Amino acid sequence: MNNTIITEDLIRETASFHGHWCPGLAIGIRASEWVLQELGRAQDEEIVAVVETDMCAIDAIQYLTGCTFGKGNLIHRDYGKNAFTFYRRRDGKSARLVLKPVSSTKERMTMEKLHKKMREHGLSAEEEKSRQEARAASSRRIMESDLTALFDIKPAPGHVPEKARFLSSLVCESCGEEVMETRTRRFGGMVLCIPCFEDMERR
Repeated sequence: MNNTIITEDLIRETASFHGHWCPGLAIGIRASEWVLQELGRAQDEEIVAVVETDMCAIDAIQYLTGCTFGKGNLIHRDYGKNAFTFYRRRDGKSARLVLKPVSSTKERMTMEKLHKKMREHGLSAEEEKSRQEARAASSRRIMESDLTALFDIKPAPGHVPEKARFLSSLVCESCGEEVMETRTRRFGGMVLCIPCFEDMERR
């Protein structure tokens, strides 16, 4: 990839942060490229990311854009879509990047076939080599494609999400552990954390 914003060193650092190199991480790197070009890197909570999947791409977005779960400016919505929305608080500039459907390329068909076999029976050394070659080819295609060929870039839905709030904690009357007040449940007059509430329901 010929990019002065995300250098080869940054790509290596991102892969090290994530733990391995894969097509999912490459998707996150390319989405982050758009953010850095159009919005800049988050200074504290200035940039907000709303992600609709929990796959490998999210590690790249955290590492490269400065949007993190801990600061509250990385919001996960469990929709199972490769879609990433970014907002800049100071002026409301935003966009939603949706990964375009990938046709059944040879490498994708190979990865799907071998991944299924790996889960069920394991792979031979030759099959594992083929799987890694297919992953590398897919990652290379993602890194070398134009952003507009990878993503549909659409208007962001709604307004910039609110900043993270500091909320009171209560003590669960079953396990004795503190829990955020907004995550408590009531059962038989008791204040419970979600796991204890679910356990009580099953009894």
